[in-house]
Amino acid sequence: MKPLVVVVDDDEGLRGAVVDLFQSVGLDVAGYSSAAAFLAAGVPDRPSCLVLDVRMPEESGLELQARLKSANKCLPIVFITAHADVSMSVRAMRQGAINFLPKPFRDQDLIDAVWEALRVDRDRWTRDHRLMELRRLANDLTPREVEILKAVDRGLLNKQIAHELGIAEITVKMHRSSAFRKLRATNSSDFIQKVKALELG
Repeated sequence: MKPLVVVVDDDEGLRGAVVDLFQSVGLDVAGYSSAAAFLAAGVPDRPSCLVLDVRMPEESGLELQARLKSANKCLPIVFITAHADVSMSVRAMRQGAINFLPKPFRDQDLIDAVWEALRVDRDRWTRDHRLMELRRLANDLTPREVEILKAVDRGLLNKQIAHELGIAEITVKMHRSSAFRKLRATNSSDFIQKVKALELG
């Protein structure tokens, strides 16, 4: 899925220039004049990053960063500001910002920072969507299969699981094999990783 760069800056001239810059390198871009306008449009459901001005009327970039973090919206942020100070940049980076660029900045520095942010978010987005798909597949598991997978997650062998649940070992193998197919595991290692990712226990 093609990534998106979101530019939030109340300076119309600078916002337009940054939007044009990213369009010139083939990226999808959306520009907003305020944090409220961005939030009204909704956080995009694709790999994205925010290019965010620190000082804006009504809600600052740092306040928007805090709001997104509290809502568990983990968009990577590249801050830009004409009023940088050390404490401000330290605060932004501690809260997870990818970079903090003082104005005026070199176009290439901004492009490099945004590509890094998009790489980070593409990895995060891929992980999240794989987990969503895995949880969807797990909805087809029977209660007995879930019991057995919880034991698998604890590292128990088939014989131990059978003893713990009071069933035959062949029955454990049958349910385990069924769960393997339902989770679309490719091998034993993949199966164990998927069981752990589900956090059943």
